[in-house]
Amino acid sequence: MSNDAYVPAASRYDRTPYRRVGRSGVLLPPISLGFWQNFGENRDPLTLRTIVRRAFDLGVNHFDLANNYGPPPGSAETHLGRILEQDFRHHRDELVISTKAGYRMWDGPFGDGGSRKYLLGSLDQSLTRLGLDHVDIFYHHREDPHTPLEETMGALAQAVRSGKALYAGISNYSPEQTRQAASLLAELGTPLLIHQPSYSMFNRHIEDGLLEVVDELGVGLAAFSPLQQGLLTNRYLSGVPQSSRAAGSSGSLSQRQVEDPDYQARVRGLSAIAHERGQSLAQLALAWALRHPQVSTALVGASSVHQLEQNVGTLENLELTDEEITRLDEFAIDGTGR
Repeated sequence: MSNDAYVPAASRYDRTPYRRVGRSGVLLPPISLGFWQNFGENRDPLTLRTIVRRAFDLGVNHFDLANNYGPPPGSAETHLGRILEQDFRHHRDELVISTKAGYRMWDGPFGDGGSRKYLLGSLDQSLTRLGLDHVDIFYHHREDPHTPLEETMGALAQAVRSGKALYAGISNYSPEQTRQAASLLAELGTPLLIHQPSYSMFNRHIEDGLLEVVDELGVGLAAFSPLQQGLLTNRYLSGVPQSSRAAGSSGSLSQRQVEDPDYQARVRGLSAIAHERGQSLAQLALAWALRHPQVSTALVGASSVHQLEQNVGTLENLELTDEEITRLDEFAIDGTGR
């Protein structure tokens, strides 16, 4: 790629069926670009820049981050900040950029959790790394049983009132805590926009109450890990590639998980159905996660432009029949691969 000025594709909005987030005015692409594990310091900056450009050209205008994404923590925001400055200075108002705070980010008692001091301090750090004056969505990343929920939601509301965030979100909250968080935010005049839980064929916990709660509240869902860290792809059907996450030492995925007989049987069953539909297993898994109207977007990482394009290609065949869903339920078993 040259250093010539980036000119986005004129057709970028022509084919993307944007989805409304709950009952809000926000629209998100069904597939969004997540920066969880693919935008650290070990990645080539030119590759990352190419991926982000291509995503935007394909109508993917939502970029999801957190303070601790990398590795090391903070590096994903730094990478994106550089790309935004290089290529998107004149397109900021077309983008939805989200970040989060909730996991350990720095030493001492105020570098973790859900306190006002941690959340607002972390947001300021994130904005500095991103080179922005505000993010569109600021999430609390996880429940903190040691901090009153009133304090945590008060910090999110303050972030919005200050103009440093436009909307408030939560991630990894239980159905009951989601209901309480939404109530507190409503009292503060800052509606809860969105909840970000993990959701996939092998991790179906949101079907046990959360889908109903967000539907009642008018809150959207952004599903992360819809491909279950790569388990819902064809990558492990013939063993463990040396370049794969399961062959590494990161701890996020192990060789034992991918060699488990139950996993192998289920992933082969799912892959056969995907083949019948003319899709990859990953595309089927994304279509499956997006079948609920409450799911506003599915967050996917990308290590290459090809992988990104394949994921966005899911949008060409999103519809699942009742018969297909019944067949998929035979193999889409919660807890597989753990």
